Order: sequence, then C-alpha cells, then structure tokens
Amino acid sequence: MKFKVFRSNGEKSYYDDFNVPHEPGQTVLDALFYIQEKLDDSLAFRYSCRGAVCGSCAMLINKVPRLACRTQVERLKEGEDNPDIKGYPALKEGEKLNENSLLVEPLPHFPVIKDLIVDTEKFFEYYQELKPCLKTEGKPPEKEYFMEPEDVKELEEYTNCILCAACFAACPVDGENPDFRGPAALAKLYRFHIDVRDQEDRLELADHKDGWWACEFHTNCNKVCPKNVPPNVAIGKARAELKKKKDDK
Repeated sequence: MKFKVFRSNGEKSYYDDFNVPHEPGQTVLDALFYIQEKLDDSLAFRYSCRGAVCGSCAMLINKVPRLACRTQVERLKEGEDNPDIKGYPALKEGEKLNENSLLVEPLPHFPVIKDLIVDTEKFFEYYQELKPCLKTEGKPPEKEYFMEPEDVKELEEYTNCILCAACFAACPVDGENPDFRGPAALAKLYRFHIDVRDQEDRLELADHKDGWWACEFHTNCNKVCPKNVPPNVAIGKARAELKKKKDDK
C-alpha cells in the first residue's frame, strides 16, 4: 500500500512516498511504525497507548482528523470510515487525495514541530483556563459522593473525551479564529457544570465572544470524535441556559 506522508524539519516541508506491505488488521499507526523501522528512521510522530485511550496519535488521515492507532487501512481503502464533515481551508491545503495512496498529515490549526508532530500548547492552555477539576465545599464525605444513574449517564458523554484535539483540528471556527476556546475545552467545562458533585458555577468562564458564542454548529467536532463526545450539544445547552438567566434578570 502506498502512503504519502507529510514531512517537515522546521524549515522545509514536503511529502514522501512509502510502500508498506499490507497485513490484515493493519492500522495507520502500524504502517507508520513500519516506515520508521524499515524505511526511514527519521520519521517523527506521536503515540503512547496504541489503544485509543491517550489521544496522542491524532493526525490528519485522508483529510480527516483521526487517531492513527484505531484507523484501519483496509477500511480506508474500501472508502469506509469517512465522516461527512464540513469543508474548511485546511482541507484545501497540501496534497490532494489520491485513490492510489493514503495521505497522512499533521493536525490542522497547530504549528508543526516536525513531520506529524504538532505543538498543542494553545489547546491545553484553553483547557486549563476553564478550570477542569472538581470543586466542592465543606467536609468531604466519609465514603464517596453518590450520584443518580441518570446524572451519571449524561456526565459520561463528556468524561469520555481523551483530549486528542481532533475536534479542534476539525473545527472551521478554530481555523478562522485562533482565540476560540474550541470544542474540547467547552465540552469539558460543561462536563463540570452538570456534575452534581461540583459546587462552583463556571458557565460564565466561557460567556464571551470567543467562548460559547463563537460556535457555528458545523458539528465536525462530534463527527470526528473517536469517543463520540458531542461538544455541539453541550455548547447549545450552555448557551440556552445563559440566555435564560439573562432573560430572567
């Protein structure tokens, strides 16, 4: 199978072609390891768990942000696993898709450090800005905090986020407005807002033009999320709640 892979050393950017023997169950990450171990040991990419848990190996594969460790080469060859995402400028940059090869590029909207490795510092700055930790008052319970099953069910939709930044890379708004806090940070903020154990109201932290109100509901975030987290739903609910508060004053 032919792979066309983006390369960059910080000064020069180009694409390399590699022929990788196909094996049953092969993932894009498997193919990148083959290239690194057998063809070119200078190829740089991130990975950690290899089990779709850490989010480290997110990259642009056939012009869609995906996790390399869970993206099956065979399914891509057959034209499967292609979410219908709204186009954005990053999809028009670089190499064009070719049916005879798989295209692997770094995530859009991030500075490239080397090859497929990008600088996600801004992404995590936005995440930390929204105080992603449980805040309680008073003396902690002797055992655990109890939650009703229905509360846990809604909460789990957002706790599944692995901070891979695929949603950030797929968001047309983030491409146009680098100050937009992004789907992942806002989904995490909403996750703590609806947590019945949390005792601090933080919706106001994103109540500004680059927060809740910047979203245009393209829904690319939900379509590319490897864990099916729906940031668009969280943003819509947060905006409705904030609007109701203002209307009630």
